[in-house]
Amino acid sequence: MEKEKAIIIIEENCPICDKTHKKEIKKRKSIVTIKGEQVEYDEYYYICNNADNENEYVSEKLMDENLQRARDSYRVKHKLLTTNEIVSIRKKYNLTQLEFSRLLGLGDITITRYESRMIQEQTYDSMIRLVGKDSLFALEALKRNKEKFKKDRYEQIEKIIKNNINEDYYIRQEILSKYVPYSEKSKYNGNKILDIQKLESIIGYIAQSLNNNLFKVKLMKFLWYADFINYKLYNHSMTGLVYAHNTYGALPIAYNEILKLPSICVEEKIDENENVQYKISYNKAYNIKGITSQEIQILNKVINKFKSMKTKDVVEYMHQEKAYIQTQMEELISYEYAKEVTLK
Repeated sequence: MEKEKAIIIIEENCPICDKTHKKEIKKRKSIVTIKGEQVEYDEYYYICNNADNENEYVSEKLMDENLQRARDSYRVKHKLLTTNEIVSIRKKYNLTQLEFSRLLGLGDITITRYESRMIQEQTYDSMIRLVGKDSLFALEALKRNKEKFKKDRYEQIEKIIKNNINEDYYIRQEILSKYVPYSEKSKYNGNKILDIQKLESIIGYIAQSLNNNLFKVKLMKFLWYADFINYKLYNHSMTGLVYAHNTYGALPIAYNEILKLPSICVEEKIDENENVQYKISYNKAYNIKGITSQEIQILNKVINKFKSMKTKDVVEYMHQEKAYIQTQMEELISYEYAKEVTLK
């Protein structure tokens, strides 16, 4: 186990020397066996600088937190929802642990166990994930288990879920309304009608692959290259997005609305020049599906090409494309330029 420097210093009573003093909380990488597998996790521990020997200890609270981190490391390894992700889905509908268990049709203390000491099975993980992603599914689950709720509380939860359904619905309607002029296959949508479900999964896949290192402009370039390369190979785009010439390269119609789709989370950040940036991360409660192996191969090719490049470098690279050079500001970019696209 490799010891690391102190990360926190606190002042409280110390069980080693039985005095109140400042003590360090340190962190190190440790290994624990969970379900027969060795799992690496971040272990936190206290140091008493007053003791000559045996100056390291872990409080009961810190031990519980360490065990939770270990279980979450196992979950991440097996692509299961972490404790915080389960809590986030539950809080999306303002549910208690008991209510969430009952909505899912599980035992009354099941969610309490998942959020504290038990690792969920894949079947239940998929169910929780689907409730988080699909509010319609959550509403159906609530209705199936209606008898488990008092009337007033049932109506409150039903209203919360329906508000989430409306939000998801309106996001999609916002995007679809801007694509009414492109409701037939053409050279501007890549011979494909916009597929929002496919788009959701693709941007989720890109965000997941970039591992918290993705911003708005860069995402739009990833989508453009993926769509145009797919068209070049198979005579149709992946998503059906329509792109226009913009200062920062090709941008899809409804690019701001796309950022509201549930497969990603967007956080506003201010850079050193006081410019607003939109940092994009994968919404781990979202279940990516419907992407073909051919599409994944293209997406990986685009991701591997640009993942280490800064946003400005990706923009400059796209500015060299014939599709950009031969079009004007706000002009739609025909997929016929796809034959000129190459990733060097």
